[in-house]
Amino acid sequence: MVEQKKIRVLIVDDSAVVRQTMDKILKSDPSIEVIGHAQDPFVAASQIKKLVPDVITLDVEMPRMDGITFLQKIMTQHPIPVVMCSTLTTAGSETALKALEYGAVEIITKPKMGTKAFLEESRIRICDAVKAAALSNVKKLSGKRVQTIGRSNRVAPKLTADAVLAAPTKATRAMTQTTEKVVMVGASTGGTEALRVFLEALPADAPGIVIVQHMPEAFTKAFADRLNTLCRMTVKEAENNDSVVPGRALIAPGSKHALLKRSGARYFVEIKDGPLVSRHRPSVDVLFRSAARYAGKNCVGVIMTGMGDDGARGMKEMKDAGATNIAQDEKSCIVFGMPKEAIKHGGVDSILPLNKIAQEVLKQCAG
Repeated sequence: MVEQKKIRVLIVDDSAVVRQTMDKILKSDPSIEVIGHAQDPFVAASQIKKLVPDVITLDVEMPRMDGITFLQKIMTQHPIPVVMCSTLTTAGSETALKALEYGAVEIITKPKMGTKAFLEESRIRICDAVKAAALSNVKKLSGKRVQTIGRSNRVAPKLTADAVLAAPTKATRAMTQTTEKVVMVGASTGGTEALRVFLEALPADAPGIVIVQHMPEAFTKAFADRLNTLCRMTVKEAENNDSVVPGRALIAPGSKHALLKRSGARYFVEIKDGPLVSRHRPSVDVLFRSAARYAGKNCVGVIMTGMGDDGARGMKEMKDAGATNIAQDEKSCIVFGMPKEAIKHGGVDSILPLNKIAQEVLKQCAG
């Protein structure tokens, strides 16, 4: 039996404590090998030439050269999948989003001491981010690129949406058709750029949209604010009880689950805590299950680029409840994991390139 090749990772951070913590976290996953450490980009540059890593984890703020400048140099010369590390500050989140535009594949928050459960969740996310980056299709920086978060090996149980919301039954499915449809979207690695392309193609009065993009806490507001400046629709980070209405796209806040709910003809979102579902919080499976239960045939589902299988089961539940579902095609995905699994589970009606999805969504909603 041929042994699987490990993902070779170079850790770049000016903090010795962070380097040691990242080293320990990454080495806990047998599919990952840490091949070196660097305290600044100048040391990292020589290490890259000598060690040829598969993935780099890169700090944002460092001496001699900041991580964003170094990222630009990497992506314009010899592209390597880069996972950016940042602290959870508003200013930092804006900087990190800029990093995604410049070519970072994933974004993670720096590991810090906390409860055992917090550290285990951090381990899962960091290892998954590296694995997603290793599978990504990076190219030389000539425009914009993308991002998100992840999964693991020495495994806490992989929970399903049952941990947050009971599966829909015939008795609980939304059977009444409404005049307005709603759109549910799930994305992960590569999703920030895919969502920009999708949302920019929609008119100001497009159907109400709820989005789960795997992203750390505090980054989702900056991401939503950025999209709001680019799109004709209003885009905002979802808050509890926000209405899902035409002309508005709601993005689930990082580290919270987002559920679609319905009261009479009004759709709204519920934002709640809960365990990781399919290794994520927010989870696409949780959003899609709630859509199956409360929207049914009044819903159009979209699953985009991303690693893993979050959303696959929920999308099948949506289809069984009467929804029409679209998957992004392999060629236009950064990582064809989530769409592939949704297709495999039988929940997808059509498979389209990214630049055709908005048009199909409008067609299905009009129909």
